[in-house]
Amino acid sequence: MQTSSSPHLHSAAPVSSVMLRVIYALIPGVIATIWFFGWGVAVNVMLAAIVALASEAVMLAARGRPIKPFLLDGSALVTAFLLALSLPPLAPWWITLIGTAFAIVVAKQLYGGLGCNPFNPAMAGYVVLLISFPREMTQWLAPETVSGHALSFAQAAQVIFSGAAPPGLTLDAVSAATPLDTLKTHLHLGETVEAARRASPVFGSLGGLGWEWINGLFLAGGLWMMYKKVITWHIPVALLGGLLVMSTAFHLFNGDAYVSPAFHLFSGAAMLGAFFIATDPVSACTTPRGKLYYGAGIGILTYIIRAWGGYPDGIAFAVLLMNMAAPLIDHYTQPRVFGHKK
Repeated sequence: MQTSSSPHLHSAAPVSSVMLRVIYALIPGVIATIWFFGWGVAVNVMLAAIVALASEAVMLAARGRPIKPFLLDGSALVTAFLLALSLPPLAPWWITLIGTAFAIVVAKQLYGGLGCNPFNPAMAGYVVLLISFPREMTQWLAPETVSGHALSFAQAAQVIFSGAAPPGLTLDAVSAATPLDTLKTHLHLGETVEAARRASPVFGSLGGLGWEWINGLFLAGGLWMMYKKVITWHIPVALLGGLLVMSTAFHLFNGDAYVSPAFHLFSGAAMLGAFFIATDPVSACTTPRGKLYYGAGIGILTYIIRAWGGYPDGIAFAVLLMNMAAPLIDHYTQPRVFGHKK
């Protein structure tokens, strides 16, 4: 393998340290997700982590690469966390297995492993699941404060691994569409935003009920990562800015047909996508100006998919589309060479 010429800059933070900080930043949002949507979230995270580490080990062994250093770098665990948080809390176990295995085996290892994958592995796995198994991927739970049913850890595991609901309870009693999906359905029926909000209990004051707290904690975790210099401000600010500008413009144009900017920012995977998914250092842009274009593109595409596309949330598709554009953006946004004069 050829090594580029000097100077070589050494980063004091190894990959494992960076990935560990990402997991630390995810924990508050994970706890909030479990609080509102039950122990199925924790089951999904643990199952995804086991499948991710096993898939990574098998692929590393098949490629003749050392297993322990790559398993301990934490990248597979971060992929597992991000994918598991994107899945319905009571998704069948095989959904988590297929999505996680695809993310690690196909989207990561078949391209050469960490540092070589052109697409975000977690979002690649999520999109494959969403397209292949739309029914299972849209069976979300209503927040426990709405459904009035709280499943224990054992009951959640029973539903996930056996598909059978606890005695005296049906899955229909605890399942509901996400706020973004509910809003899209009502708008397609010709109702106004306000009528949709009054008709469903899944809406909160800013965004979806429960989702506003989850997004707020992912925002806090993302700001902590910026403080620790795990990520830079460029992509999150540009992504949220693009989403904010688009949603504000259309809301001001027609508030009955287009929901408020706050709803877009605090519903779905807006904050998780802005700080934890779009900032993937491998598949995202690397130049400062390129990061701004990249993040803004994700924000704009997310709004377009949410407003007029066939899917309620658009973060995953927007990230993958901009992953394809990242090399071209980096090529045309290279900073001026030090010492160069116009």
